[in-house]
Amino acid sequence: MTRAELDAAGITDPHLRRSYRTCRELNAAHGKTFFLATRLLAPDQRPAVHALYGFARRADDILDEFEPGRTAAERSARLHTLAGQFAAADAAGDPVLAAVLHTASSYRIPGHLFDAFLDSMRMDLTITDYPDRAALDRYVYGSAEVIGLQLLPVLGTTDGVTAAAPYAAALGKAFQLTNFLRDVDEDLARDRVYLPADELAAHGVDRDLLRWCRSRGRVDAKVRRALAEQVEITRGIYAYARRGSELLAPRSRPCVDTAAMLYGEILDRIRDSDFEVFGRRATVGNARRIRVGTTGLVRAWRARRGDPARTPPSQAQAATAFENSEPRDHR
Repeated sequence: MTRAELDAAGITDPHLRRSYRTCRELNAAHGKTFFLATRLLAPDQRPAVHALYGFARRADDILDEFEPGRTAAERSARLHTLAGQFAAADAAGDPVLAAVLHTASSYRIPGHLFDAFLDSMRMDLTITDYPDRAALDRYVYGSAEVIGLQLLPVLGTTDGVTAAAPYAAALGKAFQLTNFLRDVDEDLARDRVYLPADELAAHGVDRDLLRWCRSRGRVDAKVRRALAEQVEITRGIYAYARRGSELLAPRSRPCVDTAAMLYGEILDRIRDSDFEVFGRRATVGNARRIRVGTTGLVRAWRARRGDPARTPPSQAQAATAFENSEPRDHR
């Protein structure tokens, strides 16, 4: 994390500064599109966003550790320890916890949002299928919607958090559902299916058919139709969520709009591949991300200065800045 960002956020304690840098490194390594979108926020906002991402990533990594010898009971114990340390506001030398506890306190982020997140993470220890949309929605609320709600105090709003909350939650949900569609293959490898079983069954799809597709590295016609329906449902959630952009503080809108556009385009890549989600991973190319990010940088520059008439950086300058901020893809 740059010194300017930490200074802008008023983070002066050397230990905390190291903690926030650790969270930024996690974001850069794993949250490719999300990391780039944070570059469109004002410097004082970025450390808190990295801290919130770092905490979510820490819990997710615990759940996804499937190395030999790591049992479900051990993952449960580690998650329980993490939750206990957060509840006790005891970082215990954990830099990610130190940063997120500081962020939660600084922005007065309600504790129940973190409780809901950890509840959904616990679900991943035992639940591998979701019978219907309602069951999946209960999981997604804690795993994704609350992330959008946690971010609202950092992003700022024009008319209070309450009015913007439904849209922030919906955007978090849309991002998560996009991940589920992109990662069907990867999730099956972990014995998980994050798509409503009854909606799949309406197209003649079940877990066995998904496994058959995975074993052959190609999609069945019935699976293709089921995935097409899920893509359209997710598009509808994006459309609703975008209506909340005007309720955000002007300086935060370019970041959120850019993230929504780029993540939404993953759905386009899935469709363009004819829903071949097995053996490949839908991504938005670097060139496209840089073009969208460049436009966002210009908008962000104007919004932070509050004067749309001022001359922004040239497109070439903005593109260079955005490209130079891009992390290496560690996937």
